[in-house]
Amino acid sequence: MESFQGNHELISFLKNTLREDLSHHGDITTLATVPEDLTGEARIISRGNAVIAGQWIAEMVFKNVEPRLVYQNAVEDGTKVLPNTVISRISGPVRGILTGERSALNFLARLSGVATITNQFVEKISGTGAKILDTRKTTPGLRFLEKYAVNVGGGHNHRFGLSDMFLIKENHIKAAGGITPAVEKCHAFMHAQQINLKIEVETTNLNEVQEALKLKVDRIMLDNMSVEMIKEAVRLVDGKVELEASGGINVLNVRDYALTGVNYISIGALTHSAPIADLTLLLD
Repeated sequence: MESFQGNHELISFLKNTLREDLSHHGDITTLATVPEDLTGEARIISRGNAVIAGQWIAEMVFKNVEPRLVYQNAVEDGTKVLPNTVISRISGPVRGILTGERSALNFLARLSGVATITNQFVEKISGTGAKILDTRKTTPGLRFLEKYAVNVGGGHNHRFGLSDMFLIKENHIKAAGGITPAVEKCHAFMHAQQINLKIEVETTNLNEVQEALKLKVDRIMLDNMSVEMIKEAVRLVDGKVELEASGGINVLNVRDYALTGVNYISIGALTHSAPIADLTLLLD
């Protein structure tokens, strides 16, 4: 992720996150107890099984706190680690290490948690041909990082923002007066704006699938349907458009959904319910 390191918006974002810790008088405990000239080394260690994500952002945190710190990856992003694995080593002024510790670990633990749960879903559907997608159910302000972590875990990104594609959901359908007028309005909007984007429409039963199939759409979402109903939807669509299963899918039943023949399975839990990875930082 070297391309991010010169990004002024990202640097500003990091400074804002550090400001949560360092407003007013700074890290007063470290300033009071750690000699200014003391240097040393610390290790970040995984206490559990995890897929690591966010090494580059952790390094940026430490560098923004103290430019003289040296951050060395012991493992790269995407690595599966066991308990008691050293993730990285940080050396230099101890004050900088301790001041940056919590912010760096917060990023690493959160992103590694997202990558870990994503990888669990990806492994469950191995060999089926389906792909795991994330959603926009992300932590405000952290979407770009959490979607990065989904990629690290082997998943794929759905739209990043509302302007990336048309996603016609139940409230749009209700407001437009039905699936057909909603899709027609999206095509009219594209023509008026001179843009060309994909259209996905949400369906909740087979009648709606049949209606959507008659329209010019790129993907049909099968929302909260049973495995058996999705099998029938796959048969009806017969490969004419992409199909995405969504709703009520977890790590225990995801393979059943993948085996129906859908192209995608979207999982909000990848980002809204991922447990954080258990990481700690220890001075040597």
